[in-house]
Amino acid sequence: MPLFSGRCLSTVKLVGKTAVITGCNTGIGKETALDFYKRGAKVIMACRSIEKAEQAKSDIETKCKDLSNTGNLVVVKCDLTSLKSVRECAQEILDTEPQINILVNNAGVMMCPKGKTEDGFEIQFGTNHLSHFLLTMLLLPRIINSKPARIVTVSSRGHTRSGINFEDPNYETRPYKSIEAYAQSKLANILFTKELALKLKEHDIEGVNTYSLHPGVIKTELGRHLDNTLFPGARTIIGLLFTPFTKSIELGAQTTIYCAVDEKCADETGLYYSDCVPVKPSQDALNTEYAKKLWDLSVNLVGLGDYNPFTAVDDKSNK
Repeated sequence: MPLFSGRCLSTVKLVGKTAVITGCNTGIGKETALDFYKRGAKVIMACRSIEKAEQAKSDIETKCKDLSNTGNLVVVKCDLTSLKSVRECAQEILDTEPQINILVNNAGVMMCPKGKTEDGFEIQFGTNHLSHFLLTMLLLPRIINSKPARIVTVSSRGHTRSGINFEDPNYETRPYKSIEAYAQSKLANILFTKELALKLKEHDIEGVNTYSLHPGVIKTELGRHLDNTLFPGARTIIGLLFTPFTKSIELGAQTTIYCAVDEKCADETGLYYSDCVPVKPSQDALNTEYAKKLWDLSVNLVGLGDYNPFTAVDDKSNK
């Protein structure tokens, strides 16, 4: 257990609010869904495996069976290795949910063997950044009409280990390094959050705030590829080395929850957090030119074309 670990102490309720969380069938995503459910929110569990998500839903409901004023859990399929699946997920949410008050871009993969998504993107860049970028853009008009609203993206301190190669983000020509690719995707999360905050301001849109964060070192399924990408037994050895600094899943979810609900950061946007406080990320993560360049690259790669989420008309919301 780390010597210090931030906690979200807010008792704010989310009755009447709707939250979307990706990858919440396990780990800190599941813990975040549990917290929102306890606060009374309707939680859209956007997960790749419907079966695992339904089991997580059942686990949460069982754990909270003696509590009053809990929310509602809804499972929606969202495979972040497929832009088609992301689009279908977004459309299903837009067709059924009149408001989206919180979006948590939580799902992710870490240090995978070299691979491609369905659309040909490097697996970590595609899953951790591009699919969340697309999902956010498609849901943004509804989020804007549901304000006050928050968009929270789970990054990592690992973003400091690499920059972004704008000429070859998908490792088409350069040698593949799983740690480097992971760092690139996590840096992209922070730059996306920063640029989204700036573009909302440029379009005079208030009440929609963005947050990125480092959850801490946590023992979750995220490290399942370490034995393949580093060396046999790496997951066990690294686990032992980091045990004094490792958080429980409950503590690992606290900064996500803080950014999503706490009143103390309600007027903050575009910042990067660790242990429930804003901290300074890497110099690359503060580079406004990188942020703009990544935005334009992402728009092109996911095929948004002329679609502008900041001016798009959302006539199906409840506002």
